[in-house]
This record gives sequence, structure tokens and C-alpha cells, in this order.
Amino acid sequence: MKQLILVRHGKSSWEYGVSDRDRPLSERGINDALLVSQHFANKGEPMDGICSSPANRALHTCMVFMRQLSYDFRLLTISEQLYDFSGESVLQQLRQLPESQKTVLFFGHNHAFTHIANALGSTYIDNVPTSGLVQLKFDIDSWSAVEKGTTVQTIFPKHIR
Repeated sequence: MKQLILVRHGKSSWEYGVSDRDRPLSERGINDALLVSQHFANKGEPMDGICSSPANRALHTCMVFMRQLSYDFRLLTISEQLYDFSGESVLQQLRQLPESQKTVLFFGHNHAFTHIANALGSTYIDNVPTSGLVQLKFDIDSWSAVEKGTTVQTIFPKHIR
């Protein structure tokens, strides 16, 4: 059994004249990441691996979750493959995960995460919102065999505000 938890980065701020990679979270982005991570904390999911896009907004969202959930920062890997908007590189990253990792948490971007959630999950999601979390479960032993799984839960800020 393998589990993938996708978290789209929080709402970003367009206030600064910076590159896409350097765009920070807005105040709402930080607050929504706190809200969703607190709600997820109630589920008590242990993580074997955490992987984030190198974009500032994704990494900041990741840091909020890791602190809120008291995850060990040694679990974190930063991956260029998660700075992806189509989903192809995210899928490649997923299929290359070490088999020792049973439950992993990815922080990244749309449309990639909506595409992955719909391609691999059992519930159609029109759009994974900013700070949205989608948990998928797969009845497999090897990440390289990932295909259709089950959508276990979604946690979207607007549903828990």
C-alpha cells in the first residue's frame, strides 16, 4: 500500500516585481496553509518522505505544514520535477520514489496537481484550490507501478473556514 498527499501551494502575492519562482505567499496563503495543515494534523498521518517544488510559494507552504505537523526536516527533498504545471514531471518524480517510502507528501502547482488527482484518483476534482490537499491511496508495492488509486480525502480551505 502506498499513499500520495498532494498540496497545492498557498495563494501567492503579486505585490512584488519578482520572477515566478520567487513569488511569495500572500497573508491569505499563509493563513489557509495553517488552516489546512491544522485540519490534516487531526488525521495523524506519519510521513516517510516530503518533496517540494523549489518555487518560493511552494516551499513556504511546505514549511508551514512541516512546522505545524512537527515533521522532521530531514524528510524534505526539493525537486525541480515538482516545478511543473502539466503533471508529466510530477508523475516521473512519483514513479522514481524509493520503495521504502510508503506515504509521501508533495508540494507543488496547478494544473499539474489537479491533473494528477484526476488521473490517479477515484473522485473528479474540477480544480485543486490554493492550499488544497488531496490524499490518494494505491494498492501497490512499487511506486513505479502507480496507476489508478482511491481518493481518500480532500481538504480545501473553503470547506473548513
